[in-house]
Amino acid sequence: MSATSRPKRRRDTPPPRTGNSEIETLRGFLDYLRTSIAAKVEDAPEPQVRTAAVPSGTNLLGLLAHLTFVERSIFLGDKVTNWQATFQVAPADSVADVVSRYREAVERANDVLDGCADPAAPLPRPRPDAPAPSVRWALTHMIEETGRHAGHADILRELIDGTTGR
Repeated sequence: MSATSRPKRRRDTPPPRTGNSEIETLRGFLDYLRTSIAAKVEDAPEPQVRTAAVPSGTNLLGLLAHLTFVERSIFLGDKVTNWQATFQVAPADSVADVVSRYREAVERANDVLDGCADPAAPLPRPRPDAPAPSVRWALTHMIEETGRHAGHADILRELIDGTTGR
Protein backbone atom coordinates (compact mmCIF):
# COMPACT_ATOMS: atom_id res chain seq x y z
CA MET A 1 0.00 0.00 0.00
CA SER A 2 1.47 3.36 -0.97
CA ALA A 3 1.78 6.28 1.44
CA THR A 4 -0.79 8.25 -0.56
CA SER A 5 -3.44 5.57 -0.87
CA ARG A 6 -6.15 5.24 1.71
CA PRO A 7 -7.02 1.92 3.29
CA LYS A 8 -10.29 0.42 2.13
CA ARG A 9 -12.83 0.29 4.90
CA ARG A 10 -15.80 -1.98 4.94
CA ARG A 11 -18.74 -0.98 7.03
CA ASP A 12 -18.53 -2.99 10.22
CA THR A 13 -21.44 -5.36 10.62
CA PRO A 14 -22.60 -5.57 14.23
CA PRO A 15 -23.05 -8.92 15.97
CA PRO A 16 -26.32 -10.63 15.08
CA ARG A 17 -29.58 -10.29 16.93
CA THR A 18 -30.67 -13.89 17.17
CA GLY A 19 -33.61 -15.83 18.48
CA ASN A 20 -34.06 -16.79 22.09
CA SER A 21 -33.01 -20.43 21.98
CA GLU A 22 -29.49 -21.66 22.57
CA ILE A 23 -29.25 -23.18 19.10
CA GLU A 24 -30.57 -20.02 17.39
CA THR A 25 -28.02 -17.92 19.27
CA LEU A 26 -25.08 -20.22 18.50
CA ARG A 27 -26.05 -20.59 14.85
CA GLY A 28 -26.53 -16.85 14.49
CA PHE A 29 -23.04 -16.12 15.75
CA LEU A 30 -21.50 -18.89 13.67
CA ASP A 31 -23.18 -17.65 10.49
CA TYR A 32 -22.02 -14.11 11.31
CA LEU A 33 -18.41 -15.31 11.50
CA ARG A 34 -18.77 -17.47 8.39
CA THR A 35 -20.02 -14.48 6.40
CA SER A 36 -17.23 -12.28 7.76
CA ILE A 37 -14.38 -14.59 6.76
CA ALA A 38 -15.80 -15.33 3.31
CA ALA A 39 -16.07 -11.57 2.69
CA LYS A 40 -12.41 -11.11 3.69
CA VAL A 41 -11.34 -13.60 1.04
CA GLU A 42 -13.78 -13.27 -1.85
CA ASP A 43 -12.42 -10.09 -3.43
CA ALA A 44 -8.79 -10.33 -2.28
CA PRO A 45 -6.24 -9.81 -5.04
CA GLU A 46 -4.02 -12.46 -6.59
CA PRO A 47 -1.30 -13.46 -5.89
CA GLN A 48 -1.34 -11.84 -2.44
CA VAL A 49 -4.36 -13.87 -1.34
CA ARG A 50 -2.21 -17.02 -1.46
CA THR A 51 1.12 -15.47 -0.44
CA ALA A 52 2.37 -16.18 3.06
CA ALA A 53 2.42 -12.97 5.09
CA VAL A 54 3.84 -14.49 8.28
CA PRO A 55 6.70 -16.91 8.99
CA SER A 56 4.30 -19.82 9.62
CA GLY A 57 3.26 -19.72 5.97
CA THR A 58 -0.35 -18.76 6.69
CA ASN A 59 -2.16 -17.07 3.84
CA LEU A 60 -5.69 -15.77 3.40
CA LEU A 61 -6.85 -18.35 0.86
CA GLY A 62 -5.40 -21.21 2.90
CA LEU A 63 -7.38 -20.13 5.97
CA LEU A 64 -10.65 -20.46 4.09
CA ALA A 65 -9.63 -23.79 2.58
CA HIS A 66 -8.85 -25.06 6.10
CA LEU A 67 -12.22 -23.90 7.44
CA THR A 68 -13.92 -25.77 4.60
CA PHE A 69 -12.32 -29.00 5.83
CA VAL A 70 -13.26 -28.21 9.44
CA GLU A 71 -16.92 -27.62 8.51
CA ARG A 72 -17.01 -30.88 6.57
CA SER A 73 -15.28 -32.82 9.34
CA ILE A 74 -17.41 -31.58 12.22
CA PHE A 75 -20.84 -31.47 10.60
CA LEU A 76 -20.61 -33.98 7.74
CA GLY A 77 -18.27 -36.53 9.28
CA ASP A 78 -15.49 -36.26 6.68
CA LYS A 79 -12.26 -37.76 7.97
CA VAL A 80 -9.14 -35.59 7.81
CA THR A 81 -5.79 -37.32 8.29
CA ASN A 82 -3.48 -34.33 7.80
CA TRP A 83 -4.82 -31.09 9.22
CA GLN A 84 -1.73 -29.11 8.21
CA ALA A 85 -2.36 -30.02 4.56
CA THR A 86 -5.85 -28.46 4.74
CA PHE A 87 -4.22 -25.02 4.68
CA GLN A 88 -2.80 -25.68 1.19
CA VAL A 89 -4.59 -24.56 -1.96
CA ALA A 90 -3.80 -25.92 -5.42
CA PRO A 91 -2.33 -23.32 -7.79
CA ALA A 92 -5.18 -23.95 -10.24
CA ASP A 93 -7.83 -23.11 -7.62
CA SER A 94 -9.11 -19.58 -8.00
CA VAL A 95 -10.36 -17.42 -5.14
CA ALA A 96 -13.88 -18.00 -6.47
CA ASP A 97 -13.34 -21.78 -6.39
CA VAL A 98 -12.23 -21.77 -2.75
CA VAL A 99 -15.01 -19.40 -1.64
CA SER A 100 -17.58 -21.51 -3.50
CA ARG A 101 -16.38 -24.73 -1.83
CA TYR A 102 -16.53 -23.04 1.56
CA ARG A 103 -20.07 -21.75 1.00
CA GLU A 104 -21.16 -25.19 -0.23
CA ALA A 105 -19.72 -26.82 2.91
CA VAL A 106 -21.51 -24.24 5.08
CA GLU A 107 -24.78 -24.86 3.24
CA ARG A 108 -24.47 -28.62 3.73
CA ALA A 109 -23.55 -28.14 7.40
CA ASN A 110 -26.60 -25.92 7.87
CA ASP A 111 -28.78 -28.58 6.25
CA VAL A 112 -27.59 -30.98 8.96
CA LEU A 113 -28.15 -28.40 11.69
CA ASP A 114 -31.66 -27.67 10.46
CA GLY A 115 -32.63 -31.11 11.74
CA CYS A 116 -31.08 -30.59 15.18
CA ALA A 117 -33.40 -29.28 17.90
CA ASP A 118 -31.66 -30.59 21.02
CA PRO A 119 -28.26 -29.02 21.76
CA ALA A 120 -27.29 -32.00 23.94
CA ALA A 121 -28.01 -34.57 21.23
CA PRO A 122 -25.17 -35.95 19.10
CA LEU A 123 -24.79 -34.63 15.59
CA PRO A 124 -26.35 -37.00 13.06
CA ARG A 125 -23.24 -37.64 11.01
CA PRO A 126 -22.04 -40.80 9.31
CA ARG A 127 -18.74 -41.67 10.97
CA PRO A 128 -18.69 -45.07 12.65
CA ASP A 129 -15.03 -44.77 13.72
CA ALA A 130 -15.61 -41.79 16.02
CA PRO A 131 -18.55 -40.79 18.20
CA ALA A 132 -20.35 -37.65 17.08
CA PRO A 133 -20.03 -34.61 19.33
CA SER A 134 -23.09 -32.92 20.74
CA VAL A 135 -24.72 -30.19 18.67
CA ARG A 136 -23.74 -27.72 21.42
CA TRP A 137 -20.08 -28.75 21.33
CA ALA A 138 -19.95 -28.67 17.54
CA LEU A 139 -21.46 -25.20 17.30
CA THR A 140 -19.26 -23.83 20.09
CA HIS A 141 -16.14 -25.34 18.54
CA MET A 142 -16.98 -23.94 15.11
CA ILE A 143 -17.56 -20.47 16.59
CA GLU A 144 -14.14 -20.68 18.25
CA GLU A 145 -12.40 -22.07 15.16
CA THR A 146 -14.02 -19.67 12.70
CA GLY A 147 -13.56 -16.68 15.01
CA ARG A 148 -9.89 -17.48 15.50
CA HIS A 149 -9.22 -17.71 11.79
CA ALA A 150 -11.44 -14.70 11.01
CA GLY A 151 -9.13 -12.70 13.26
CA HIS A 152 -6.13 -14.00 11.36
CA ALA A 153 -7.91 -13.08 8.11
CA ASP A 154 -8.54 -9.54 9.35
CA ILE A 155 -4.81 -9.00 9.84
CA LEU A 156 -3.76 -10.74 6.62
CA ARG A 157 -6.25 -8.77 4.52
CA GLU A 158 -5.13 -5.48 6.02
CA LEU A 159 -1.52 -6.40 5.21
CA ILE A 160 -2.49 -7.21 1.62
CA ASP A 161 -4.33 -4.04 0.63
CA GLY A 162 -5.32 -2.11 3.74
CA THR A 163 -8.90 -3.38 3.76
CA THR A 164 -10.42 -3.41 7.23
CA GLY A 165 -13.85 -4.05 8.72
CA ARG A 166 -16.28 -6.91 8.45
